[in-house]
Amino acid sequence: MCFTVEEELKGWYKRSGIPHYDCDKVYQSITLRLHDSVPQHVIEQWKDELYFEKLSSKDSKAYRDLQRKIFTYEDNGYGECYLKIPAIKKIVEDAFKYFDKVKYDLIEYVIMPNHVHVLILPYQGQSLPAIIHSWKSFTAKKANKILNRTGKFWMEDYYDRYIRDVNHFDKVVKYIRNNGKEKGR
Repeated sequence: MCFTVEEELKGWYKRSGIPHYDCDKVYQSITLRLHDSVPQHVIEQWKDELYFEKLSSKDSKAYRDLQRKIFTYEDNGYGECYLKIPAIKKIVEDAFKYFDKVKYDLIEYVIMPNHVHVLILPYQGQSLPAIIHSWKSFTAKKANKILNRTGKFWMEDYYDRYIRDVNHFDKVVKYIRNNGKEKGR
């Protein structure tokens, strides 16, 4: 297992003002949310409450508190919850599996009614944003066709976190495996 991340390695970039690490051979935990799972005005309100503009890194207390609020909110199943429709759930599951052993190792995933959690190990030369874009683009088109609708399917942004060590890896695997069970899914 590869958990070593060094500051001098390429791969650090900022998205939405938050540092991210995109480097192959580093495990990545990813959460994708449906466009209506956590309304943007709710997130903005929480950012104001947490003085989020002072955020400097993903390791800050404000960032962790915001993520905790978002995870709790989304687990309550707000929004249209399109992912509980079996045909749409299968589209998402198949998209995750399609490039398994080609662009990444698919370690674990769970598909909740309004969001997904995925743990992957990207292969050499595979960009995390490109992988996520391919999932979101393909699944959005297929799902919107089934739903006979147009417009946003996924929330524009996503949550990603590189896995720091074996303990972190084990916690993420356990979280993903238990996420659906805790909600009776």
